Amino acid sequence: MSLNFVNTFNGFKFWFGLAVLLYLIIALVVRSKRPKTPVWSIMAFSSFMAVVFGLVGVDEVISAVDLDVILFLIGMFSLVSLANSSGLLEMLTLWFISAFRRRVALLYGSALLFGLLAAFVVNDTVALMGPPIAYTMSRLSGVDPRLMFLLLAFSLTIGSVMTPIGNPQNMLIAVESGVEAPFIRFLAKLALPTILNLVITTYIMVRMFRVEDKEINAGLIPHEALRNKRDATLAALGIILTIILLLANDVLELYGAPHIRYRGIIPFVVAAGIYLFTTSPRNTLTGVDWGTIVFFITMFITMEGVWRSGVLQPLLNIIIPARDASIIGLLRITAASLLLSQLLSNVPFVKLFTDYMKSLGYTGSDTNAWIALAMSSTIAGNLTILGAASNIIILEVLESKMNSTITFTEFLKIGSIVTLVNVAIYLIFLLHL
Repeated sequence: MSLNFVNTFNGFKFWFGLAVLLYLIIALVVRSKRPKTPVWSIMAFSSFMAVVFGLVGVDEVISAVDLDVILFLIGMFSLVSLANSSGLLEMLTLWFISAFRRRVALLYGSALLFGLLAAFVVNDTVALMGPPIAYTMSRLSGVDPRLMFLLLAFSLTIGSVMTPIGNPQNMLIAVESGVEAPFIRFLAKLALPTILNLVITTYIMVRMFRVEDKEINAGLIPHEALRNKRDATLAALGIILTIILLLANDVLELYGAPHIRYRGIIPFVVAAGIYLFTTSPRNTLTGVDWGTIVFFITMFITMEGVWRSGVLQPLLNIIIPARDASIIGLLRITAASLLLSQLLSNVPFVKLFTDYMKSLGYTGSDTNAWIALAMSSTIAGNLTILGAASNIIILEVLESKMNSTITFTEFLKIGSIVTLVNVAIYLIFLLHL
C-alpha cells in the first residue's frame, strides 16, 4: 500500500514541478507590467510551493541552499553599501563626468565605467545605484535619458561577464563547476571581448539614437560628494582587498598550494572585519540588498524542487542530449542559455543548468563549456527586460523614483541587435583562445 502511494506521489511530482515552473514564468511576465511586486516575493512563494508540494522536504531545505553564494553576496553588498553611504561612489562618478568635454566621449566612458563597476562590485548592485548616476549624466550632458538608461542596462550586463564576482550566475558557475582558478580563467578568456563589446555597443547606441557630439559644460566639484572620509577609505580598502585575495587564492590553486575552496567566504570575512570600524555598522548592514539575498535563498529551494520533478529534463535532452566539448556543444549551450534565460531569468536558469551539465558528465576541466554558459546566460539579459534581474531592478527604480519607463518592445528592438553582436564577438574569442 505504501509502495503504491510512493509511486503515485512520484508520478505527480512532474505535474507539481510544472505548476511551480508555470507560476514562476507567468508571475515574472505579469510582474513586468506591475513592478510594485518585488521579484524576491515571487521567488519566495515558488519556494513555498516547492516545499508544500513535497518536491523539497522540510528537512532538506537547508541543504538545498548554497551558503557559499549567500555569504559572498552579503559580504559584497556590505562593502558596496559602505561605499555608497560614504559618498565614495558618488564622488568617483562626478570626478568621472568632469573628465569629459563632449557627449560621445562621455557615452563611451560611461559604458566602460558601468561595465567595470559591474565586473568587480556585482551587477545587481550597480543596477541599484546606477539609475541616479545615469540620470545625472543625462541631465548634465543633454543626452536622451532613455539612451543613458539602456546604456546602463547593456553595459553592466556586458561588464559583469568577465569575472566570477560580476554577477550571481557567474558566482554559481565558479562555485559549482569545479573550474580551476575561476577568477583568472574568466579574466583571461573574457576580459578583452568584454571591453570590445562595451565599445561596440556604445557605437550602436550612438548611431541608433543619432547623438550629436556637442560640448558639455558642467561645473562639478567631486570631493564635495564625499560624506564620510573614514567610511570611504574602509570601503575602498575592503573592495580592493577582496579582489586581491580572490586573485591570490586562484594563483595558489593553480600552483597546487593550499587555498580556500569556498570562495564566498572571502568577501564575507573582509566585510566582517570592517563593520566594527565604520561610523554606523547598523546603517551599513541596512544598506545591504536583503531582497536579493532572500531571492537567492528561495531560488535555491525552488530550483532544487523543479530539478527533482524532472519537468525540464525532456527539453534539455533535446537541446543538449550529451556532453559535447566541440564547437557544436558550445553553440548548444549558448542557444539554450539565450532561450531559457528569457523564461526563468538567468540566475534560476543557471542553477538548473549547472545541475544538468554535471549530470551529463561535465567537470571542472571543461573550462570553455562553463565559460560559454557564464557568457551566454549573462548576455541573455541584453535581449529582453525579463532576461536579467538587473534589468528589472533598473526598471523598478525608473518607475518608482523617476516616473519614467522603458517598454518591453523598445528594449527588445535595440537589445536584439546588441545581443547578436555581443554573442558573435564572445564566441569568436572563445573558440580561438
